[in-house]
Amino acid sequence: MIGPVSYWAQLKEDEKKVIQNALSEIPVKVGKLARDLGLEVKAASLRPGISGELRRSDSTKSGFIIRVNRHERKYRQRFTIAHEIAHYLLHRHHIGQNGIVDDLLYRSSLSDAREAQANRLAADLLMPNFQLKKALEDSLTSNKQQLVSDFATAFDVSEAAMRIKLQNRMS
Repeated sequence: MIGPVSYWAQLKEDEKKVIQNALSEIPVKVGKLARDLGLEVKAASLRPGISGELRRSDSTKSGFIIRVNRHERKYRQRFTIAHEIAHYLLHRHHIGQNGIVDDLLYRSSLSDAREAQANRLAADLLMPNFQLKKALEDSLTSNKQQLVSDFATAFDVSEAAMRIKLQNRMS
């Protein structure tokens, strides 16, 4: 299981299998995860301040396409892709023809509660609890900053994202 039971229960069985397979390898290959879910991912030059978007598309298996801002750092693009995957998994029935456009703070026209859900699931996709637990057990350091830095590198996320994930996991 990747995170809170409420997320897992909402997913279709075939989606659960795809996700479980993707989470077996660190760093999680979010582009491949998106493709395995039937989503197309495109790097695009989006307006300044826009990190990504999820839009309907007749040309994809799932009926959706993710566009990610090609001008942002790689780890930011990875989080954006995971965030848009989360919107697809949890909120696709709320997505209209214009899709969901997320700004740099991962805010969209959806409610703050839905944005928070997408952020939490994105973090769980990129930094699965069971993989963090294993990494903590295998770690040779007790220095918290070194741990954050090492894990951020291993999971291919920002140090800020890893710090938040570890704080939430340990509280």
